[in-house]
Amino acid sequence: MRTLGIRDIIGPVMIGPSSSHTAGALRIALMTRHLLAAPPERVTFTLYGSFACTYRGHGTDRALLAGMLGLAADDERIRDSFELARQAGLTFAFAPDEGAICDHPNTVDIEVTDASGAVTRVRGESIGGGAARITRLNGIAVELTGEYHSLVVKHQDRRGVLAFIAACVAEAGVNIATTRLFREKRGDVAYTVMETDDALPQALVARIADAPDIASVNVLASDRSREEFAPLTAAEERAAGVEPVGFGLGMDVAQAAELFDRLDFRSGAQLLGFCESEGLAISDAICRRERCLLVLDGFAVDDTHRYVDDALGIMRASIEGALCDPRPSMGGLIGGEAAKLRAYGEGGASLCDPLLSRAITYSMAVLETNAAMGRIVAAPTAGSAGVLPGVLFALREERGLTDAQLNRGVANAAAIGMLITRMATVSGAEGGCQAEVGTASAMAASAATELMGGSPAQCLSAAVNALSGLLGLVCDPIGGLVEAPCQKRNATGAANALVAAQLALAGVGSITTFDETVEAMDAVGRSLPFELRESALGGLAATPTARARCASCPGCVG
Repeated sequence: MRTLGIRDIIGPVMIGPSSSHTAGALRIALMTRHLLAAPPERVTFTLYGSFACTYRGHGTDRALLAGMLGLAADDERIRDSFELARQAGLTFAFAPDEGAICDHPNTVDIEVTDASGAVTRVRGESIGGGAARITRLNGIAVELTGEYHSLVVKHQDRRGVLAFIAACVAEAGVNIATTRLFREKRGDVAYTVMETDDALPQALVARIADAPDIASVNVLASDRSREEFAPLTAAEERAAGVEPVGFGLGMDVAQAAELFDRLDFRSGAQLLGFCESEGLAISDAICRRERCLLVLDGFAVDDTHRYVDDALGIMRASIEGALCDPRPSMGGLIGGEAAKLRAYGEGGASLCDPLLSRAITYSMAVLETNAAMGRIVAAPTAGSAGVLPGVLFALREERGLTDAQLNRGVANAAAIGMLITRMATVSGAEGGCQAEVGTASAMAASAATELMGGSPAQCLSAAVNALSGLLGLVCDPIGGLVEAPCQKRNATGAANALVAAQLALAGVGSITTFDETVEAMDAVGRSLPFELRESALGGLAATPTARARCASCPGCVG
């Protein structure tokens, strides 16, 4: 998989309500569409594990159809994908299989018949935070993530075919990142998956397709190349007629690779050691790492700060939209709570001080936007998207922080989220809500600590305090909807982050280290029963009142 960067933790920009069940599901279907020889005409989605239990409430069905129609993860038409599919003449069916055992709890099998009459069968897994992978293609085990440009060639397993493909790619001036050949048995059908740093020209595809023993050639453009705020090369910026808004990276690939070895932090201890030895804040260290990563990915301009500013703009809009124009959620369980909180907080009798009151209000507002299938920024997931913006924008208003300071706060938060993603999981289906809201709370606590003048060591202490406060938190969405208790847990995560930061800034540390705490969280999450990991089969979701409430709601019967 592509090395994680800031965009992978603060992102994707997407339509709610769930990064794994909506954005990740869409990504699987979109990759599948790019593997077809012609537009899809009939498709059946067989859903397993958490997907099977919660697909209506999480919008997984709408997202899968949207991906099959070619929509992006932040396209507001996702909510209308059923009607769009009917208009396009696409016949579809969903077949949940709650009893089957799969390697990953968010698994879907897709069987598509396209306009040419060809049938394509794909198995995909949504692995958290909007990331996904295809693990089987027409019965053959493969691995496709869409993170790089990918050339997928179906061919006979004969001597010389792989060498021919590689030679064609090299002659086209395309740099190969990875090459893997997948087959069931020698001499039979095989798939070569070649991931590249550069886009794949159509002439190259045509040359390979015309050769003997080649059955089909498909191209999956990198997800990064389709992002609205993807980095631009200097040449692309000049072609667009704009002045580069980033700054020259100032290093070649060899220099970036050498420095990246020091900056590719695999633990909190490594991150802290680097920050202390170089006298850097966590936000500075992670931005240096990001610059190296951009060079290694072939970009000539570092526009990380622009990306973060754009993400902050979307976060702000997701807060203001719910406060100024409250809308009911797709499942009808929430809507208008943030406006009520703001009115109460401004009424003169608030129990909380203004900072805490704003933080919990704003965090709940983002979850309202998310639950109404509005546009949000996953941070690190959609189900926990309210915690970080809630804390940051409350600090901005109550402590007079600038936009530049908020930008640094997001970078700091991304570093914490990146470490937890690498060392554990941020998927509720794998680790419970502690993996989602718990991680978001740790990210916000660390960010708040740096913004208030804390050291890197205090930032990690704040993250530990936050994770400790929510350790063991289960994921039990009522009706399978990312609405209740998710919205209130985002408020809890924001409040927990401020408590954790206050403790760290006061010098109140933790007995356990950051790395030990993350490992403990991972172990706890994986020991939770399936019923308490985003299945909607346990916890609050299993109470009689919750079952009665959602038995007739749109999210369960739509």
